[in-house]
Parts: sequence; structure tokens; C-alpha cells
Amino acid sequence: MASTARTLAELNARALPDWYQDAKFGIFIHWGAFAIPGFAPRLGSIGEAFARDYDRAVAMVPYTEWYWNAIKVPGTPSAEFHRAHYGDAPYEDFKQPFEAGLEHWDPAAWAEAFRDAGARYVVLVTKHHDGLCLWPSQIANPHQVGWTTGRDIVGELAAAVRAAGLRFGVYYSGGIDWTFNRRPLRTLGDFIASTPGGDYPAYAMAQVRELIDRYEPSVLWNDISWPTRPGPLYRLFADYYRAVPDGVVNDRWVAAGLQRDLLKIPLVRRYVDRKIKAAIARQGPDVSQGIIPPEIPHSDFRTPEYAAFAEIQEKKWEATRGMSHSFGFNRNDDESDYASADTLLHDFIDAVSRNGNLLLNIGPRATDAGIPDEQLRRLKRFGAWLRANGDAIYGTRPWTQSDGETECGLAVRFTAAPGRVSLIVKGPVADTRLVIKNLALSGKGVRLGDGSPVEIEARGPDLQLTFASSCVDTVGTAVSVAV
Repeated sequence: MASTARTLAELNARALPDWYQDAKFGIFIHWGAFAIPGFAPRLGSIGEAFARDYDRAVAMVPYTEWYWNAIKVPGTPSAEFHRAHYGDAPYEDFKQPFEAGLEHWDPAAWAEAFRDAGARYVVLVTKHHDGLCLWPSQIANPHQVGWTTGRDIVGELAAAVRAAGLRFGVYYSGGIDWTFNRRPLRTLGDFIASTPGGDYPAYAMAQVRELIDRYEPSVLWNDISWPTRPGPLYRLFADYYRAVPDGVVNDRWVAAGLQRDLLKIPLVRRYVDRKIKAAIARQGPDVSQGIIPPEIPHSDFRTPEYAAFAEIQEKKWEATRGMSHSFGFNRNDDESDYASADTLLHDFIDAVSRNGNLLLNIGPRATDAGIPDEQLRRLKRFGAWLRANGDAIYGTRPWTQSDGETECGLAVRFTAAPGRVSLIVKGPVADTRLVIKNLALSGKGVRLGDGSPVEIEARGPDLQLTFASSCVDTVGTAVSVAV
């Protein structure tokens, strides 16, 4: 016990690497056999799915990457779709066409698109809940023979991403693996309690260590929970940091313990489900706000999913979301299903001002290994805005406040760097004068988009900005003030 506590103390004494603080923007990639059917119910957000139909919500969520579980629950839209399109074919049959589609894959083109979007790091899903490994793992799955890709997708993408000057990270589903636990999951209680035991903890540990040894990822991003007790987990972290001194780990490593063990008892699980269902009902309209994982004894950053923090956080965090309601490719998504580029950028600006990053997901197709046009257009919009305004984003830290407002009702966000404060006005500046309420600041101002000077002067308790010309950029105008 003393050794475990000492290891934890040493882990928590470690400083967050500057590169991750500075990077701000990363790309998440959900890609695998689930992209062949590419189907999930279009019932709104994951939160709305739990509110509408809690008793089978895990099989009703809008995440296409959860398809294998969804088709096991009779009567769900996914089960009906599967029967209509694939009959009684098992999910495992999707592996072959997914691998066949790799002949069209150009990892260098992907990396170029991510770099041009302004991303500074990329995190690839190497094994999702379906257990399919996107690298030729030497750790054999005892319950699903040959359940890896022959082609080293992880290694090829890592090389391409690094050649483009970006950091590379790996996602691993440590808490869920449907090749080890094939029971259909319906409720959140089912989901949390389904982390496999038996031979799974050793398997997951060996695979993550293999990923570290083989690819030296800058980000080690686990999902859901972790199947071992804290001691082995903390040793894994310590070994990872020795192998990758500037690596970072996320907050989804809830170690095995008594609470999870109790949830495996059906009576306890039903009780917990009743409590969760009632709590969701009380949330009302706020139920669509997404997921914020609980804090754990050690992590480098927190990971709200389809959610965000409303104030500056002392601990680093990373908002993660798809551009639509799904992470994996959904064949039914069209332009109307996607958040607008302006909305995504505004949320990104909010996150940065409050000590967050954004890990924005793409869900490529399987048959041609292509990134959907709707997603590429949004990546290009990010790139255009960041090329003009990136000095207000990259390398910054939170200022003394994150939020402000103009006299005309536009939101303003603030970031800081040595010797300067940046003001980002969320929305078009339609006039040459702009007043920010209740703000005291002085110094030489420059509009980042075109380098033109901005006159800064106090007007009572407010601050007036005078531009050389108006700006119609719908995302926003960034002004850097030398202080």
C-alpha cells in the first residue's frame, strides 16, 4: 500500500508538459469495422437517448461505433437495419470489407488535412469496444481469433502524422471489450458493470504496454475505465512516463474496485439504474449537455464529452466531440446533422479561454477510406481561422478572466501569453468601433487577421476598440494587446 501511495504521489508531482498546454487543437479518429454498416439511430444527442429510452439507452445512442451491441437488442433501429441489410450475418463479417477498403487509404493525405486544419496532435482509436485492433498485435485475443488488422494502421498513421510535424497519440478502450463480454448492454448500470474480468485485465495491460513500446505515443487516451486495481495502473503510468517523458494521460482510467464489483450483482445494478433514471428525469432540458467523467487520483487532463466547463479550470481539460452526434461515420448524416463550423470554432475559443483544448473527431468512411466532405469543410474552416488568428490561441494560457461582453451583446473571450493579452470577439465586427463592457486594459493593439492597428482607450469603466476597418468574419475578430 505504501508503495502504491508513493507512486501516486510521484505521478501527481509531475508537471504537465508544455507542448500539450500549447497545442490547443487535436484531431480524434474513430475508424473501424463499425464504419461498414455506418448506422445508428438519429434520435439526438447521447444525453437525449438516455432521457428518452433509459431502459435500452446503450443500444439507442447515436454512436455508430456502438453498433455491435445495438444489434444484439431486439427491436432497436440498429437491429432492424442489420436484419434488413445483412440478414443474420455476424458483426465479425465487417472486418474483411473494412480491410479491403484500406487499399484506398492515404495516411499522408489525412495528415496533411489535419496539419492544414491547424491541429497540433492526432489521437487514433486503436481498439474500440468491438475489440478489433488496428495494428497487428502480438497479444493474441483468446476469445476472437485473428481480431487484428493485417495492415499496421496505427504505425502508418503515426509515421504520417509525425512527418507532418504533429504529435501522435493512441486511444484504447480499456473498460469495454465485447469479445470478452458479449452480454447485450441496455442501461448505464449494465455498461459500467460490463468491464470484463478473468483473462481480460492481463490482456488489456499487455496491449497498452505494446502500444507504448511500439509507437511511443505522446497521448495515452483510455476510455470508460480500467480493469486492474490501482497499483498495477500506477506502475503502468510510471513506465509510460519513463518511455515517453513528455507524454500525457487522460482521466478515464477508473480502476477496478468494490463499487464496480457490487454493480455486477443484478439487484444492486437495478437499484443504481433506478437512481440514475430518476436523476436524468430531474435534469429536464439540461440532459443533452453531454458527459463529464469523474475525477480520478491521477490524470494529466480531464475529458468532457459533448460538454464543456463554463469557467476557467485550474486543471487542464480537453473537450472531445464529433462534428455530428456520432464519432464513427454515419451513412445517414447530412449537412443538417452537423454543428456549423462557426459553432465548433466558438466552442473551441471558449475552451481555450478556460484552460481547455479541443479534440475534434472525424469519422472516415470504410469502403474508400475517405473523410466525408462535411467534415473536411469544417476542418478547412478551422485552418483558415487559425492561420489568421492563431497567435490568440497557440501557446496561450487563461487570463484573469475568460468571459466578457460588448456593448452590442457580442461575447468576448480572453487569452494571455507573455507580454500580451488577446481579446477574441465572437461574431462579426460590423463597425469600426467596439466597446467591451467593464474592462480595464491598456497597451498597443493589433488585429491579428490583417495586422492593422487597433486603438485602445478607456471609456469610463469600459474599453473602446477603434479599428482601421470593419470585419465581417462570422467566427470572430482577435486583437492582441501588448501589455
